[in-house]
Amino acid sequence: MALSPIISEPKRTTYDVVIVGGAMMGSSAAWFLSNNPDFDGSVLVVERDPTYEFTSTAHTNSCMRQQFSTEINIRISQFGAEFVKNFRKFMGDDPEVPDIPIQSYGYMYLSDNEPFSKILRENQILQEKMGAGTKILTPDQIAEAYPFYNLDGILAGSHNLVDEGYFDGNTLFDWWKRKARQNGVEYITNEVVSIGRSGSRVESITLKSGEIIPVGKVINASGPRAILTARMAGVEIPVEPRKRFTFIFDAEIPLDRDLPLTIDPLGIHVRTDGQFYLAGCPPNEDPAVDYNDFEMDHSIWEEKVWPAIANRIPAFEAIKLVNSWAGHYAFNTLDQNAIIGPHDEVENFIFMNGFSGHGFQQSPAMGRGISELVTYGEFRKLDLSQLGYERIANNKPFLEKAVI
Repeated sequence: MALSPIISEPKRTTYDVVIVGGAMMGSSAAWFLSNNPDFDGSVLVVERDPTYEFTSTAHTNSCMRQQFSTEINIRISQFGAEFVKNFRKFMGDDPEVPDIPIQSYGYMYLSDNEPFSKILRENQILQEKMGAGTKILTPDQIAEAYPFYNLDGILAGSHNLVDEGYFDGNTLFDWWKRKARQNGVEYITNEVVSIGRSGSRVESITLKSGEIIPVGKVINASGPRAILTARMAGVEIPVEPRKRFTFIFDAEIPLDRDLPLTIDPLGIHVRTDGQFYLAGCPPNEDPAVDYNDFEMDHSIWEEKVWPAIANRIPAFEAIKLVNSWAGHYAFNTLDQNAIIGPHDEVENFIFMNGFSGHGFQQSPAMGRGISELVTYGEFRKLDLSQLGYERIANNKPFLEKAVI
C-alpha cells in the first residue's frame, strides 16, 4: 500500500484522538491504537518536525535491560523485549517487516561500595523472581568472564545476559509510523499552539496554521517539550530537557569479546556498538537546558569520559573518537520515571511523558497501555497506574533505584 506524502493540513474537521508529538512514543500510541480491533476512532498525529532531527528518538542509544528495582519497570521492559524479538509477528507477519535482534551482551553494573552492592543484591532477588537472568558476580568471576577490566576497588558486579543489551529501535519507530498510516492514522507537519479547555475536559486544539479542531482526547507525547503542551491545557508536569552526551570511538586494539554496557562507579557507561564502542554520560552539572541547545562540550570527552573508561578498561588508552552528539532526556524531575495516563482533573488529557532515558525500551508497553486506556478506559495487559499522574499531583516520588 503506497503512503501519501506527509501533509500540513488535517483532512478532517474533528478527531477522536489527537497525539501531540510523532516520535517514538507518539508513533507507538498511534500504531497500537490503529491496530486495536476494538478501537474504531480517528487519530491525528501532529509533529512539528517530520525529520525528527532534534528529538530524543533521534539521539537514543537504543538500549534494553531488565535490571530495575521495581516490578513494574521490569515487566515493562520484559514486554519490550518480547515485542522486539517477535516484531514481525506483532506486525501481522508481514514478510516485508524485518527481524530485530537484541544484542544480548547485558548490562554490567559495577559497585565499589557496600551500600550499592547491597542494592544490587536486593534488586537481583526481585529480578530473578520475575524471570530475569541477573547474576551477582564477585571480582574474580567478573575477571574470568571479562579479563579486560581493571577491577581495582570493585566489590561486585550485576550482570544479565538474557534480553539485555541494545536493539535497532529506529526500525521499530519507522514501521510504527508506516503501519499506523496504512491503518488510517493521519500524520501532519504542523504544531499545536493552544488547547481549548472547558472545566474538566479539553475540547479542541489550535494548529499553527490556524485550524481549530474539536477533539475527544489529547495525548501529550511531546518528549522534552511535554511541559509546553501541558501548559496549553492549563496543567503542569515536572518534565524538562536535560542534556546527555554520546561518544562513538574506535580502539587501536579491539577487545576480544563483546563489552557489556558497563556502568562505572564514576557515572560513565560504555558498551560495544557494532565495530566501534559507545560511551555516554551526563554533564558534570545537570540543569535544564534550552530546547534548541544541542551544543557539544568536547571537554567532557577529554576530561571525564576517556580517563574513566581508560582506567576501567586499560585497552581503551589507545582509542580514536569517530563521532559524538548531544541529545535531550525528557527528564522527570520528581522521580525519573514515566508519567502515563490521564490528568487527575482534566480527564481526557493523557500523559505519555517523562521517560528520562528509558523511552525506547518502554515504548511498546506504553503504546499498548495508551491504546487500552483510550479504548477501554483502563489498563488491561499490564497495570501502569503506579506511573500515573496522581503521584505527581501528590508530590510522592515512585522510587526506582536503578536509574542511569
